[in-house]
Amino acid sequence: MTRKASRCKHRAILAVDPCSAPGDNLVVQTLSAKQLALAKKRAGRLSGRNRTGGFALATSTRGLDTPVTSGAPVGSRIQERLERLEQAIESGANHLLSLQVDAGYWVGELEADTTLESDYIYYLHVLGKADPERIAKLANYVRQRQLADGGWSIYPGGPSELNATCKAYFALKLAGDPQDSPHMTQARAAVHRLGGLEHTNSYVRFYLALVGAVGWDLVPAILPELMLLPNWFYLNIYEMSSWTRGIVIPMAILSAVRPDWRLPERAHVDELFCDISNKKAAFDWSDQLISWRNFFLALDRALKLYEKLPWKPLRQRALREAKSWLLQHVERTEGLAAIYPAMMNSIFALIALGHGPDDPLTAREIREFSRFEIEDGDTIRMQPCVSPVWDSCIAMVALEEAGLPPDHPALVKSADWILSKQVLGPGDWQVKNKDAEPGGWVFEFRNDFYPDVDDTAFVLMALQRVKFPEPKRMEAAVRRGIQWLLSMQNRDGGWGAFDRDNNKAFLCNIPFADHNAMIDPSTADVTARVLECLGRYGWPAEHPAVQRGVKFLLQDQCEDGSWFGRWGVNYVYGTGGVLRALETVSLTAKEYCQRAVRWLRTVQKADGSFGESLRSYHEPATKGQGKSTASQTAWGLIGLLAGSDTSDPAIQSASAYLVEQQNADGSWSEDEFTGTGFPCVFYLKYHLYRNSFPLYALARFRNQAQEARQYCALTFQPGEFRLRSGF
Repeated sequence: MTRKASRCKHRAILAVDPCSAPGDNLVVQTLSAKQLALAKKRAGRLSGRNRTGGFALATSTRGLDTPVTSGAPVGSRIQERLERLEQAIESGANHLLSLQVDAGYWVGELEADTTLESDYIYYLHVLGKADPERIAKLANYVRQRQLADGGWSIYPGGPSELNATCKAYFALKLAGDPQDSPHMTQARAAVHRLGGLEHTNSYVRFYLALVGAVGWDLVPAILPELMLLPNWFYLNIYEMSSWTRGIVIPMAILSAVRPDWRLPERAHVDELFCDISNKKAAFDWSDQLISWRNFFLALDRALKLYEKLPWKPLRQRALREAKSWLLQHVERTEGLAAIYPAMMNSIFALIALGHGPDDPLTAREIREFSRFEIEDGDTIRMQPCVSPVWDSCIAMVALEEAGLPPDHPALVKSADWILSKQVLGPGDWQVKNKDAEPGGWVFEFRNDFYPDVDDTAFVLMALQRVKFPEPKRMEAAVRRGIQWLLSMQNRDGGWGAFDRDNNKAFLCNIPFADHNAMIDPSTADVTARVLECLGRYGWPAEHPAVQRGVKFLLQDQCEDGSWFGRWGVNYVYGTGGVLRALETVSLTAKEYCQRAVRWLRTVQKADGSFGESLRSYHEPATKGQGKSTASQTAWGLIGLLAGSDTSDPAIQSASAYLVEQQNADGSWSEDEFTGTGFPCVFYLKYHLYRNSFPLYALARFRNQAQEARQYCALTFQPGEFRLRSGF
């Protein structure tokens, strides 16, 4: 049975002083009758539509009518700060609304490190489309980000990193920078200091081998015969993560075909080796004789011997299978897997297979890939992909929490757009999940083979609070989405991102698995998102799917109470998300949750903020430490709100920080990367995080303080849905 237009109630407290002056402790105080009337009057002025036509909050004073001690002293500053909180929420909501695209969605820039621009310079040369003006603008962007020590980092404030520095050096040589120029000399010295070209990851060496800059003996064997291993076999392509499949299968084609792509003579790289006599240092045996690493290194040597044989009976069949897979997977999507490395590799593979750059199929992929370019003055920078579905559902949830009416045109239009993006066709996830019907959502505009759990859960939460004019269409889509989510639960109780039970850790020792994301196992942050979604739709803590999910979270919790963040930085992200999820199923009073709350308090700064550097992925001792950011402060505040009362000084100081840091236009500023692609390898900056999450956190603080009621269009009886098979 479906219960529509239900209301979700939050606990109440009294009026909150949310914005202290420097050095003040924030306290919960009561309002006299006269002061309560003034607060209501001011709240009333915020109702309706503001003079600019933007959104104005219809602020509830529910929870402020609690009987008070006669004559209780409350300064005018408390009333002023209450109004400042409301104004911050209103201003933040209006700013976010101003960023909505006419079609109904939100999409912010997705920023990464300079390896993308470096690879793009290389890519344009391979294609024979190295337009001097474009190359110059890409090279400008790379040069501008060189560090004082000559290297390039993979995140702002980070140290020089070997792979990024090698790629930048090679790209700038292709762009025409003289090898003996000061910045190139510094870059070369940085490469040597960091270990030399011989210690770069396999993808760096693969791209160099592809154009003859190094020999193929420096590259791990990636044979297309891998395509012939059946899906039931213990090792097959579907035991790799979805993004790895998209990257590696075109590489297998290229590794077999080995096209003769020669770049200018100036592009040699021998000077980047520290020890020219030990170019194969990446293939050195492990000190532990019996280990997965040594097993796969031995296998790699055997496969390289096979590659030298003049007769390979299965090679042509394997290439046909690989090409068939590739051609199938570039359909119903805007480029293979809709991510940068897979798309670039697919274009290279198509050209190697005889589909030149002007072939309609290749030209379409080239056109899709070029959409990642952002031209800005004398520079061009690249995005690794685009995130409209993800950005839209987060923005919707923030605006809903802020008090945007459930039938507001912005929400209805966005819901309509998102409903049109539900994936109802087949995908790779079905290889391990054969009995489930499609129903998930993707991260990008279109990527039908790869709906993901995190997006689907967030989308379902966004849709729940919209009063949509076609309720039957909404309910049908939500039902499909929830059923798909339930079907994707792993045997360990958690959820991964794109596949089910994709967790064979030994595969991480394969030589070409050094991008640190060979598999897609259960993670705390994705599991938390699903549990939050299920809890909001009516699943209790006693439900078997929820119990299994909580069990996984308990096993994954760190001793200090925190949780690791796989897709966001890092322990603040993971811990805040888990606490919010467990709040929806009424578990935050448990000791393990209170331990997490205590951890958040220990890493909160004196000014109320939170900040965590990407160093925490490399050095766990630095967890919870780093430059303060708006998004991470919001995540910390969300976690504290889930596990503590709003009278908690930690909550009040975090909210005060966000209010004080807001810009005049309602936005927040943030230079740091707080998103994660591959831990220790590739990081991201979501440009809308700094606006959506702080708005959500402040609105949630306000709503809990005022016992605000939330509109819920749909809840369900869990018994209406099937659990995943195999449980």
